Amino acid sequence: MENPTNYNFRLRHLPLYARNFCVAFVVMLSIGYFTGIAFVFQTDSNSPTGVEENYNGNEDHSEAMEMKFKKSPREMLTIVHTHILSLSLIFFASGILLFFSEAPKRLKSFLMIEPFVSVLVTFGGIYLIWYGFTAMAYVVILSGLLMTISYILSVFYIIGELLRVKS
Repeated sequence: MENPTNYNFRLRHLPLYARNFCVAFVVMLSIGYFTGIAFVFQTDSNSPTGVEENYNGNEDHSEAMEMKFKKSPREMLTIVHTHILSLSLIFFASGILLFFSEAPKRLKSFLMIEPFVSVLVTFGGIYLIWYGFTAMAYVVILSGLLMTISYILSVFYIIGELLRVKS
């Protein structure tokens, strides 16, 4: 059983300059994260067909507004590699900050672990789509949505904790 006396430090106990530093970090992290989400919408990867076309191309559709070609193995490895590494670091940093918030323990535990599962499912699913398992597009969209909701909730609790006056 966890001893609560060992974990009584909270983000709000930091000095003001450290809390401001953490707020600035979370804001910048969020700008980067949501820029990535904007890119997903820009590439029409927010629909099952769009996800599939983004990785498998659409050169067989002559009426397509924008011609897309199937990604090469090297491109796929680069996409999966960079996204898994960068998103893991984003969720590690936000998870540490969330740990020191007063979010309910069960919710905090879920929000700290879920994004890692979603990263694996999302980018594993993208790789499977590229291999021809196109039905995975629905799983990719669902896991990406869950990842984003988890991130938003985590940021909500972190910022709330950082802006709270010491007690």
